Amino acid sequence: MTLISSRERARPSRSAGRPSGKLPGLAMAAAGVALSWGVHRFVPAVPMLTAAVVLGIAAAHLPGVRALVRGAGRPGLTLAGKRLMRAGVVLLGLKLGLDDVLGLGWATVVMVLVTVVATFFGTLWLGRRLGLRGDQPLLIATGYSICGASAIGAVSEVSGSDEEDVATSVALVTLCGTLAIAVLPLLHHPLGLDDAQFGRWVGAGVHDVGQVVATAQTAGPTALTEAVLVKLMRVALLAPLVAAVAVAVRRRQAYDAGAGADAGTEEGVAEGAAEGKRPALVPLFVLGFLAMVVVRTTGWVPAAALDGAQHAQELLLAAALFGLGSAVHLPTLVRTGGRVAALGLCSWVVIAGVSYGGVLLTT
Repeated sequence: MTLISSRERARPSRSAGRPSGKLPGLAMAAAGVALSWGVHRFVPAVPMLTAAVVLGIAAAHLPGVRALVRGAGRPGLTLAGKRLMRAGVVLLGLKLGLDDVLGLGWATVVMVLVTVVATFFGTLWLGRRLGLRGDQPLLIATGYSICGASAIGAVSEVSGSDEEDVATSVALVTLCGTLAIAVLPLLHHPLGLDDAQFGRWVGAGVHDVGQVVATAQTAGPTALTEAVLVKLMRVALLAPLVAAVAVAVRRRQAYDAGAGADAGTEEGVAEGAAEGKRPALVPLFVLGFLAMVVVRTTGWVPAAALDGAQHAQELLLAAALFGLGSAVHLPTLVRTGGRVAALGLCSWVVIAGVSYGGVLLTT
């Protein structure tokens, strides 16, 4: 899935440096959030975040709207896709308490770790074998193994990924997660799973939190509870993954800079310096995420405040995903999407198969 051409992205905007230049895009993101909320309210099976991505893609291709999306609205939509994503990831930490994770038992913890590791490295390896461009293998592997679009946004911040790669990965993970809402409930009884096992399978194998809820609720409250707890355990792995990516990026930049210096050419030195400042080992928004986990674990936050934070997190992530979706360019996807779709399908099979085997072994 591709975005606006590099020439259009590189073209300077007269208003990009002024706050007012971002207002049209932010207003469009707010409108997208409102429409996403309406879709979810009238069709509860469609998660709000899924609707936000789809509406963003639609806005980028509707006659009369796409000119605004690619022109005056672009600075604000880009801001929403990055800054609001960070804020949403921070608030995501309030969903997770360490006591909830430990209460599932060490066998479940091991099962989740194996599922995440197998999915991440298997997807990364296959994506590179398929020759996908840029950071697409890394971002798709992250989205499938951890928590969908939220994880992709977090990792892209430290990897410095191209906006085109981010949008492609978000769209693919969102599509497969949406299909899971319809497909997995059909496999509940044929696979011989009771309600608790089905919930754990959904929590270990479906990407976004909203998609997990939409899928697991079809089997009742027991399945929903198990699914959310297992899913939040996967979310807890977001912080160490982002830190590991930051370390890898720092090493790569140091190597590139050293290689340029060893070459003794101005071009080589300039290439190493062009990487810019190295990312923080643990980005600020990840520290915020961990801080929110600690706050939730203390039990001091009132239920009303947690509910309010959850609504705020959904709104922020919906705005961010609308912004990312609005950067997708479908005509280019037709030319390059076959390999991406193949990777998505294979990764989906891996995470579903590994998590299914893990659930059977641990329950």
